[in-house]
Amino acid sequence: MADATSHQSTETRFSRRSLIALADLSSDEIRSLLSSARDMVDAAAWPGAARTDLAGHSVGTLFFEDSTRTRSSFTLAAQRMGAHVVDCSGAGTSVSKGETIVDTALTIESMGVSALVVRCTPEDGVRAVADAVQCAVISAGAGAGEHPTQGLLDCLTIAREFDRDDAFDFSGLRLLIVGDLAHSRVAGSAVVGFTKLGGEVICCCPEEMTPGPPMASSLTIERDLDRVIQDVDIVMMLRIQMERGADPGSMNAYTKAYQLDARRAALMRDDAIVMHPGPMNREVEIASEVADGPRSRIWTQVRLGVPVRMAALLHCIQSTT
Repeated sequence: MADATSHQSTETRFSRRSLIALADLSSDEIRSLLSSARDMVDAAAWPGAARTDLAGHSVGTLFFEDSTRTRSSFTLAAQRMGAHVVDCSGAGTSVSKGETIVDTALTIESMGVSALVVRCTPEDGVRAVADAVQCAVISAGAGAGEHPTQGLLDCLTIAREFDRDDAFDFSGLRLLIVGDLAHSRVAGSAVVGFTKLGGEVICCCPEEMTPGPPMASSLTIERDLDRVIQDVDIVMMLRIQMERGADPGSMNAYTKAYQLDARRAALMRDDAIVMHPGPMNREVEIASEVADGPRSRIWTQVRLGVPVRMAALLHCIQSTT
């Protein structure tokens, strides 16, 4: 990749106190965050505090749903920027005693944090927190709505893979999203982010996993994976979300029709890549030989989550000071 100083500057700087959904942002604001993340990739790889931009700040992580990748990468992102992390979880907070998410957020803010990173089940939960507090607020995923930093790291992965990380223009690129779109907040952010950068999104899923309005009205939805997989640049597989109502009894039929296995991967363009936001249900939506194969960029996605979240924390906290 070219040195960061050779990249074009982004005219519109992201300067919002909160990052709730990519749908809230202009394409230039998305590009601003991606440009900052791109320039932090090297720093993100260093142990300890690689930068001191957020020295003296504290970041509270409020996760009311399970998480490994997102929670860990936000913690590392804050530490890489020199911030202190106050880690909270649903089981270990007063939410388990009946306290509201907003009251918990107000409690942690009152202790002096500069930002709250929130994951919760209600789709409007993070926005309610942002409306109630004065500190920066970043969504780490809300219900089946959006997961904005996942959408950003997916876009950064694609941009670096296809040498689009200068202007972040995805014109001419086609993204295929396969799987449980009805329950996926990852899909919501991927569709918004990719299309706002000029790319085309196609979705492929069985009837029972088709999202409802308003999302469905803006999507191109296909049913025949073998046909559509041959003419795209990126294939993003989604996890089947049993905890959000996916029917485990239909998994055999689903695997037969929609699993990305070696046979289907062979139908893809020579330079096409495979992505998955994780955690993977191996041998359900994706075969291990594909997940671990040469087309896979799954671990690149995980790695780029740290600089993306460094950028999000920096811009949101700076906007409050």
